[in-house]
Amino acid sequence: MRNVSSRGWPLVRAGFLILALFLRPAHAVELHLQYGALERMIADAVFTQDGRRYVHNDKSNKCNFAYLEAPHIQGAGGRLRIRAKFTGRSALNVVGQCVGLGDAFMVVVMATPQYRNGNIVLQNVAAASDGKTGIYIRKVCSILGASLERDFKYPLASEAKRILEDSAGQPEYKRELRDFQVPAIRVTDDSLVIQADFALVVK
Repeated sequence: MRNVSSRGWPLVRAGFLILALFLRPAHAVELHLQYGALERMIADAVFTQDGRRYVHNDKSNKCNFAYLEAPHIQGAGGRLRIRAKFTGRSALNVVGQCVGLGDAFMVVVMATPQYRNGNIVLQNVAAASDGKTGIYIRKVCSILGASLERDFKYPLASEAKRILEDSAGQPEYKRELRDFQVPAIRVTDDSLVIQADFALVVK
């Protein structure tokens, strides 16, 4: 078992490549993604609409929308703690004016990461306002938790395939990733620890 620590995606790439080239197939690799790196990776892959992740409608709907932005990730008791800014409206367009409820507040999401069908997904998601209360906020948090559990995906398998099969530095050697699996994911105080099994064939 080897450990790799990462402060950014370039180091994740290097760690994958070094381990893949020097370990025989079917050895387990532990990839430690520190939360600063994980935040940037998730921002690049998930918060893609002007730094936002829409959980209801999109920016074309001015009166009825909801999105998260500026996520900050920590580990807490073996679970991920994601703190982000929520902005939303649930209103009607009346003669060009939005009439209805809306608010912006900090929300805290607690979730357990799991690997499923090539993606890191969130399970047992619970969302709550970080300070505010009210009927609208409680409803928003309930919907938000269900939305993240249903829709949140980080394409780990495809990212690993893209990185490990990239032969730009050595075009004479073609690489093929096979049997990529993630038997376990752990949440520690400073990083997300992903245990990966795979074989890399160099042709």
